[in-house]
Amino acid sequence: MTKRREFITLIGGAAMWPLAARAQQPVRLPTIGFLGQSTLAVEGPRLAAFLMRLRELGWIEGRTVAIEYGWGEGSSEHFARIADDFVRLKVDVIVTSGTANVVAAKQATSVIPIVFAVAGDPVANNLVASLARPGGNVTGLSTVATDLAGKRVELLREAVPGVRRLATIGNLGNPLSVLEMSEVQTAAGKFHLDAVVLGIRRAEDIAPAFAGLRGPADALYVVADPLVNTNRGRIHTLAMGARLPAIYNAREHIEAGGLMSYGPNFPELYWRAADFVDRILRGAKPADLPVEQPTKFDLIINLTTAKALGLEVPPTLLARADEVIE
Repeated sequence: MTKRREFITLIGGAAMWPLAARAQQPVRLPTIGFLGQSTLAVEGPRLAAFLMRLRELGWIEGRTVAIEYGWGEGSSEHFARIADDFVRLKVDVIVTSGTANVVAAKQATSVIPIVFAVAGDPVANNLVASLARPGGNVTGLSTVATDLAGKRVELLREAVPGVRRLATIGNLGNPLSVLEMSEVQTAAGKFHLDAVVLGIRRAEDIAPAFAGLRGPADALYVVADPLVNTNRGRIHTLAMGARLPAIYNAREHIEAGGLMSYGPNFPELYWRAADFVDRILRGAKPADLPVEQPTKFDLIINLTTAKALGLEVPPTLLARADEVIE
């Protein structure tokens, strides 16, 4: 996003106010409960895009709408607690992302509308009845995450021509991550790559997972989810220490020093999620709002990281990149 400073100004300190303090407003405004996957530091650009679109639609925080913030820090227990807080505060709509967060919100309420800015395969994960007719109180935007696994493996293979052994790191406690890791293994098999899984369930598992990698790997596929996103800095540091070129799903990981990413523009998805919220606050029902999907996927490459790894990215791949960071 090009207006990064404006984004940061927009979110300001508001997202850090305690829930209880913000809940006691003298005039009851329509209220959004924003349930973040990880932390404000990680999700700042996405939140800023959401707030900017809300402003364009006439929803100005503190004037025409109130927003309660809760940051899950990659913890299912936190997701459930924050969702319960939002129900107790009687918010008018819950905005979140990621299957685990949506499930926590659904378990907390079947009445309050829920909008997911990002969710992988919401039908298979029983978040909605169908994309065209969600039913119930949930709708939003799907990332079709597993469909992209083969493409990411292909891109990583092109960036690292000599790759023979591919490591994959992901959260074994997240069914969607497990499904994507399976897709990665299938894709690796098609390219005759040896695939190894580094499974984690909590932040403390990350370092031992890398340390337990038996035999050298040539590249790393990072399966994103709230736990991984919250600990992206740790994963990047360990990947660089092991000299593993890594592919991720979003630009934010490349800004943090990752080699390359391929996936939808996540701030844009949050921007579009604001339209769902606008329609719901004006009377629409989630059951009547079809789930939307990304219209564009971005390939981002960090040449500084490539040089640090001693990797020469093929010019043909650089020419296809939507953005090259130098």
